[in-house]
Amino acid sequence: MKTCLITGATGGVATALAQTLREQGWRLALVSRDASNIVAGDHDLAIEADVATEAGAEAAVAQATEAFGNPPDAVAHCAGAILIAPIGRTTEAQYRACMAANLDSAFFVSKAYAPRVQKSDRPGALLFFSSVAAGIGVSNHAVIAMAKAGVEGLVRSLAADFSSAGLRVNAIAPGLMRTPATERMLSNESAAKAIAGQYPLGRHGEAADAAALGAFLLSDAAGWVSGQVIGLDGGFQAVRPYVKTA
Repeated sequence: MKTCLITGATGGVATALAQTLREQGWRLALVSRDASNIVAGDHDLAIEADVATEAGAEAAVAQATEAFGNPPDAVAHCAGAILIAPIGRTTEAQYRACMAANLDSAFFVSKAYAPRVQKSDRPGALLFFSSVAAGIGVSNHAVIAMAKAGVEGLVRSLAADFSSAGLRVNAIAPGLMRTPATERMLSNESAAKAIAGQYPLGRHGEAADAAALGAFLLSDAAGWVSGQVIGLDGGFQAVRPYVKTA
């Protein structure tokens, strides 16, 4: 039975990914700062830890490793936070919180997991989530763009450092997806229509889109995929749709 540790386990994408992996027979360790909010399956392990700290990330990976008997076969780092604000109105506290939630957490989870894979003589897979904002300029996304660009750099560095150990490292860079965190942005019909119109495929994303791609990247079917940042954005970064003029 394959095993996976999922951070940020109470979020919409993490919840969808967990359900997809359960249906495929994986055993899961679900991590959140508040374990009481984790919706765990019968065979899941719930872990309370703040992975934005070195101690918290180490504790989470250590608990999963002890429960599974080996380091998890995969780690899906879904923890993070969104900050959409003009740079002039971004406080130092907001900046540091966003960087900690997105970039610090990615670094500390990697530090806790990758060396364990290297020592175990077993392959592994590490999946991160970036954002379209790291690859193309989007207004009022300065801090989150910085944080996610750092995550993308980390992906390539780790893939180089640990390829000989059989650790694959990849990231998904999604556009806007419907999750509890973004529901307010999509609750108004006209706003939802305007958002959908930004994407060449004519719709915003769903958590199920990320779950399907994430499950593939963690699986043996993606065994020759590493060091990649894969856009999941309805063509947002790559395509400019033809707009008819009057």
